[in-house]
Order: sequence, then C-alpha cells, then structure tokens
Amino acid sequence: MNIRDYLNLERLWPRPPVVSVLRFEGVIMPRSRRGGISLASHAAAIEKAFRASRLAAVAIVVNSPGGSPVQSALLYRRIRQLAEEKGVPVIAFAEDVAASGGYWLALAGDEIFSEETSLLGSIGVISAGFGLYQLIGRLGIERRLHTAGARKSLLDPFLPEDASDVERLRALQHDIHRSFKEHVRARRAGKIDGDDESLFAGDVLTGRMAVDRGLVDGIGEVRAVMRARYGDKVRLRPVPAERRRWPFLSRLPFVRREAGSVIAEFADWVEARLLWARFGL
Repeated sequence: MNIRDYLNLERLWPRPPVVSVLRFEGVIMPRSRRGGISLASHAAAIEKAFRASRLAAVAIVVNSPGGSPVQSALLYRRIRQLAEEKGVPVIAFAEDVAASGGYWLALAGDEIFSEETSLLGSIGVISAGFGLYQLIGRLGIERRLHTAGARKSLLDPFLPEDASDVERLRALQHDIHRSFKEHVRARRAGKIDGDDESLFAGDVLTGRMAVDRGLVDGIGEVRAVMRARYGDKVRLRPVPAERRRWPFLSRLPFVRREAGSVIAEFADWVEARLLWARFGL
C-alpha cells in the first residue's frame, strides 16, 4: 500500500481523535515521601501522554488538597513546556478537591472544569507542625542542638517557639504567596478580577462559586466535555503514573523498613490526613 492509498483509506474510515488522561490524586510532596504526587512520580506519564498518536488534547484530572509548592510548580512547568512544544491544548478537571497546590497544578490547563460541589482555590500558604519540647522534658530527654550560623535553626519542634523564628517563617510564606498570586493572575488573566485581593485570602470555593469568580471556566467532567468537544467517538486514553513493584508489600508494617522510616511514614500519613480533613474528606 502506497501513501496515496493510505490517505484515501484515512478519508474513508477516519480514526477517532485521542485524548490522553493524566490523573493527579493525593497530596503533592517530594518523591522521597511515600505515596505523594511529585514530578519524579509523574514525569514519565506526562511525557508519554504527549507522545500519543492522533492526539487532540491532554486532560489532567486533579484531586488534591495541595502540598509542596515546589512540586506543584515543577509539575505545572513540565506540562506547559510539552503543551507548547507539541501545540496541544490541555484541559484540567477538578474532582473532589483542587485546592492550594492542587489548584496551582490545575492552572496548567488552558481551561479548567469542575463539578458544582468540587472544592477549589485556597490560594494561600500554610505551615503546620507540633511543639514537643514539654513532652521530651517530661520523658527526661535533653535536646541538644548545635549550629554554625545564627539563623540555621528554624522553629525546631523540640524547642520553645521563638518569636524571631515565626517572623522569618512569615516572610517566607509571604514571598511564596506572592508567587502564587502572580501565577493565578497570569493564567486566569481576563477571567478574574486581578485586583480583588479576597480571591487570594485562602478561602475555599465550590465549583459553582469558582465559576462566578473566574477561577474555573465551567461545570463538567472529563468524558462529557471531551465528547462534546471532539465527538462521541473520541478515545480517552488513561496514562497511569509510575507504580511500585509489589505495592501490597509496601502497605505491610515494618516490611524491609527501619524504625525511623516507619515513624517518618506515620508522620507523612498524619500530615496527609490533616490536609484532606480541612476539606471534610
């Protein structure tokens, strides 16, 4: 079969367009922390999504309460780089939650859709931790901390809270918040009132409220929106993220782990649960 015959067959029996579907579900955190969303965990899937043949668009489905602003920015940047290189539109869909870093990631979409009852926004910066200095005192444990550099230690949980440390943390948070606001204003230019500071106060909005405020473009889920845009025969092709071998083993307690790693994983689990709990999930 020569190229002319092939082109004739394509006209007679055109193959349907393809939409790659990337899912980002969970807390956004560095790869070293088990079970989180990061560039390392999703880089291969992102690359594969943009390599699909007959690609009409890439859909990103976000269900995340946020987490690391760095990983959110890295994921966003990789998606946008490939979208511009390939000339492919990206459509984002929020499920239960696309808040804080989850919303930052959703901004990788040229358009954003959500359900009416999705929770979105939370455009702010939060830092949480525990103060354990009274506990270790009751246990008879002495905390020893030696630094070279007066500002090397910041809010050590085993020491009483220091007012200068809190001031330094707030300065960091304000700088990150400024970057977040600039990012939202740039990506939603012409759709939001960029001078409305109430958008950036950390409030959470429902999908319907977010449409009214310009943070999302409409109500809809991935299958319905893609079929309306590319036809009923459009093929949605899920591109799963990297998976660990023998994942059931990783869920068993103390399997090939030291005590320190078990404690760290428990702390990660508590942090993740607290993030989800902020949205009633």
